Amino acid sequence: MRARITGVAAYLPEHQVGSAEVERRIAAESDGFVPYPTIVERMTGIRTRYVLRDDQQASDLAVAAAGKLLANHGLRPAELDLLIFGSASQDLIEPATAHIVAAKLGATCPVFDVKNACNSFLNGLQMADALIRTGQYTRVLVCSGETPSRAIRWRVRDRAQFVDAFAGYTLSDAGAAMLVEASETSGIFYRDFSAESKVWDIGTLPAGGSMHPRDEDFTYFSGDGRKLKDAFLGRGPGLWLDALKKTGLTWDDFAVICVHQVTMPYLEVLRTILGIPADRLVITLPDHGNVASVTLPLQLATAIEEGRCGPGDTVALIGLAGGVSLGVLFAEL
Repeated sequence: MRARITGVAAYLPEHQVGSAEVERRIAAESDGFVPYPTIVERMTGIRTRYVLRDDQQASDLAVAAAGKLLANHGLRPAELDLLIFGSASQDLIEPATAHIVAAKLGATCPVFDVKNACNSFLNGLQMADALIRTGQYTRVLVCSGETPSRAIRWRVRDRAQFVDAFAGYTLSDAGAAMLVEASETSGIFYRDFSAESKVWDIGTLPAGGSMHPRDEDFTYFSGDGRKLKDAFLGRGPGLWLDALKKTGLTWDDFAVICVHQVTMPYLEVLRTILGIPADRLVITLPDHGNVASVTLPLQLATAIEEGRCGPGDTVALIGLAGGVSLGVLFAEL
């Protein structure tokens, strides 16, 4: 028995913010610090990103995507066997945001959260795959709602603090949902994951845990983009290239290759190192920003909507996340 991806949907909030507006807000809220004009777009390749409404939560973004997905497949929430919320964002520390999603959606199945930075959704899909292959469930909804816009530092003291907070200016809000069902034929056929946990502290959002439970200054993203890039490149290529060797495939065998996207320059470096044909990528970053763990399902949903892949096609999902975590998953749709 295999676990097959039978549907995927994404949800984007209505409000869009351009990179120039990001720079203007930093200048307006800071005491004298003004970013170099166009620096955000020049460094990242991001033109716009999405921001949820003040009255929306991470669960609302997941519910919007899940409702769309279930409607497209003529399914009721009561027909789900399991709901997994895989996201770096959450409504509350307790309970699991999956409960809030299920309540809003009207689902009555078991639920739980999976949290692993930008690989949260991919790890949620990994869990769905394992639970279906072992016969515990036959229809699983993996969903996510990412709200990183609420952890962006707008008031910047100086250039050093701007650099430390820079990763936040790439981030965008979005929701995603994926239906995974038992199949005797096609489905997920390869998955592998690794971690370089000794460098966990080079990219963090510290607030809310036992280290920094209440200090407001820790409620913003903090990170070193260069060190993260070096960690990914030092650990990642072997995992992804080994996947090809173990399956006997080449990148040309995939209809599309979905890769987590942080900046366009870094994506091009990674693409070149791995030898991925440019026409196999699904580029979402310039017009959507870095939507954290929603990136991969958003790309797959986009590729399906554009007719670039469909039933019978083979697709690859390549994940990178703070921590540092890396992952790869191959599936026949």
